[in-house]
Amino acid sequence: MLMDILRTPDERFANLPEWPYAPRYIDVQGLRMHYADEGPRSGKPVLLLHGEPTWGYLYRKIIPVLVRAGHRAIAPDLIGFGRSDKLVSRDDYTYQRHVDWTLGFVKAVGLNLITLVCHDWGGLIGLRLVAENPGLFSRVVACNTFLPTGDLPTSQAFLNWQRYSQESPTFHVGGIVKVGSGSI
Repeated sequence: MLMDILRTPDERFANLPEWPYAPRYIDVQGLRMHYADEGPRSGKPVLLLHGEPTWGYLYRKIIPVLVRAGHRAIAPDLIGFGRSDKLVSRDDYTYQRHVDWTLGFVKAVGLNLITLVCHDWGGLIGLRLVAENPGLFSRVVACNTFLPTGDLPTSQAFLNWQRYSQESPTFHVGGIVKVGSGSI
């Protein structure tokens, strides 16, 4: 399927505080996906999946801790976020596509016996991967997330967030992250 994509120029990410990692890219179903991959290749892999509206930069303080402990820290930018390709049409983004892109990333990078650390939407995607591919994972750390089963109605709080994220004329990412992290 052909989709119109946007690509943020690398220079927009120059001199990011606490982000010394060279950009790495991998093709996933015709889309360019960015990721940080730090630590020994022989280390146990820790896959760090971010949520909305963040990107792999969320894990900038965690990556060095994992590397010092001998782990391999892998922090992708999900499609539509950070340095990864962005799809022009909102209709091109689906939950299933995010799951497929992320599984494609895991396979392309060659990860197995993964410790999954997932936050927010990274959890909805990552926990689904664990449920459908349990042999790829050894541990899970779930932060501020859930795995919907479809047997309960969607909460009003989630529906409010969804409406805001889709209809707000100005999306204040920095302010949202500050409120969510207790930094105000």
